[in-house]
Amino acid sequence: MSAFGAFRRLDLTVQRRIDSPLAGEHHGLRLGPGSETEELTRYQPGDDIRRIDWNATARSVEPQVWRTRAEHALDTWLLLDRTASMSFGTAQAEKSELATQLAAAVGLIADQPGNRMGILAFSSQGPVWTRPTAARVAARRLMRSITQPEATERRGAPPAHLGEMIDALGRRANRPGVCVVVSDLLAPDGRFSRPFEWEKPLRRLASRHEVLILEVLDPRELELPDVGHVVLQDPETGRRRDVFTGDRALRERYAQAAAAHRAAVADAVRYSGAGHLQLRTDRDWLADLLHAVRHRRLNRRRVRR
Repeated sequence: MSAFGAFRRLDLTVQRRIDSPLAGEHHGLRLGPGSETEELTRYQPGDDIRRIDWNATARSVEPQVWRTRAEHALDTWLLLDRTASMSFGTAQAEKSELATQLAAAVGLIADQPGNRMGILAFSSQGPVWTRPTAARVAARRLMRSITQPEATERRGAPPAHLGEMIDALGRRANRPGVCVVVSDLLAPDGRFSRPFEWEKPLRRLASRHEVLILEVLDPRELELPDVGHVVLQDPETGRRRDVFTGDRALRERYAQAAAAHRAAVADAVRYSGAGHLQLRTDRDWLADLLHAVRHRRLNRRRVRR
């Protein structure tokens, strides 16, 4: 399928299945031009007389006017993991393909007048910045990248650390907005227990922005199938190991270690104050993403009420 065809298909699917856009709910931290009333104050010369509350005015004798909460265009920053560990997949797609489609879907969901999306994609080749542009345009460019051959990862090159990229994103994203991190959250050195090197940078980022972690998983990372002798290779380092998957005890230890890693990651993300969503290559990832968006919007409405 061509890049345009893939983008068109994703666009139609998102528009058909989403109830309402992610954007349009971004409120400023101070009073200003907007549509939602925030507080009632005494009328001052220059205030909009259309916002005078006549009932409150009658009770207080002095004119009372509603101030509104400022509404701003939403800046979305996307951190896209394209390291070697993302080039793995045993179900409907590789993790790298799913991550790119996820990133494009975020752009389509956030597509509203004035909203922009900037992208930082990183691999062992280094970081690649895409300046903030209209969210739909950024989504189209991401879908185009799926059909283009990716640069080969340099074996032995310095590993790309997620924590460093999160800090780089925080320095670039000056205005408070939404930051979305799409990654498998796997450490280049294989570390699977806390503290992770990205925890502190993530807490710093979440202190200034609304942060959402989209963790990309493949089912074979969670449990091993019984397929006899296999050769496993670490995509980051190239190390190989012969494994006999017919060993039930081995499969159980692997599943327990994978579950412990996932739990540690979830705890670290929760402690940072960021949102967290796991998306798998063997599931309807778009349904999971849209469900999370709707749930987020519903919770925000309840808080305001």
